[in-house]
Amino acid sequence: MTTWNIDASHTNVGFAVKHMMISKVRGRFTGVEGTIVGNPEELENANINFKIDASTIHTNNNDRDNHLRSADFFEVETYPEITFVSTDIVKTDDGEYNLTGDMTVRDVTKKVTFKTTFEGKNTLPQGVEVVAFEAKTKISRKEFGLTWNPALETGGVLVGDEITIALEVQANPA
Repeated sequence: MTTWNIDASHTNVGFAVKHMMISKVRGRFTGVEGTIVGNPEELENANINFKIDASTIHTNNNDRDNHLRSADFFEVETYPEITFVSTDIVKTDDGEYNLTGDMTVRDVTKKVTFKTTFEGKNTLPQGVEVVAFEAKTKISRKEFGLTWNPALETGGVLVGDEITIALEVQANPA
């Protein structure tokens, strides 16, 4: 089996969440590493894992980023990583998969399924093959213990519960 390493410089781990019930805050994590062990063009028998450095969160607002790193949210001093380990991969169409695995945020592990698309394979000018994927899912932040959320005077809450996670991954052979 071939091992492919996630190329952090060509990978984006993004998220979006409702803010004040009316708009969205988008952000990303810049610290990511992981592997795909198996044939990236036929993922059904592959093993996939990734690790995100929670302290690398970036939302274009330093105060918010620092708050997200605090005990109110990710508590990065105690729980520095967000992890995912695949447990099942089902082909749903040509180049499309349901990638299910155990995601751990803080000290909570839940099954999560990413709708995943194989975007292709190509060769860099240096002769190195690369593969790319896109994957998307939605999770409840409350299910992962991320419950900080002040009520708004006008009704509703400051931060939505549903988080959309979108990955754009490029990997190179190990």
